[in-house]
Amino acid sequence: MTEDLTKRVENAASGITPQTKPDERRRFLGSLRERVLVRMDNTEVKDPKLTQIFLDHIDDYHGYTILINGKMDNIPFLDKVEAICCKKDIKFTLVNNETAKTGLHDTAILVVAKDAINKPRVEIMQVYPPEMPKMELENSSGSKPNFWQRLFGGKR
Repeated sequence: MTEDLTKRVENAASGITPQTKPDERRRFLGSLRERVLVRMDNTEVKDPKLTQIFLDHIDDYHGYTILINGKMDNIPFLDKVEAICCKKDIKFTLVNNETAKTGLHDTAILVVAKDAINKPRVEIMQVYPPEMPKMELENSSGSKPNFWQRLFGGKR
């Protein structure tokens, strides 16, 4: 206990403030996982389907801040997000510090809240899953098939 107290006094005297959850902050562009609404990694921002999903929902992000990895060069989607944010008055920040990494699965773009929202799923494909194709469950008479018809595929 005295070691902790001594370390805290030394850090305070030297102006060093210990950071909470440093590994989590490195993964989420300086933010915390509990504040994230939507996340896309560096490969997902190159996928036209996923980028369109993000842009389709951009009006949902009013009141949030969009963090953009500033070390990602020549990604038209990120430039487009910046332009739309300026046009629609949505807050955004370019992150160019040590938390912005360019690996395949590192974070490219985040939508974050000021306070914790604790969303269980934050990846773009989890937040906005693709629609499932609708199955044809009606038979020729126009009514839904019963259990035996679905099980054996014929009429009983």
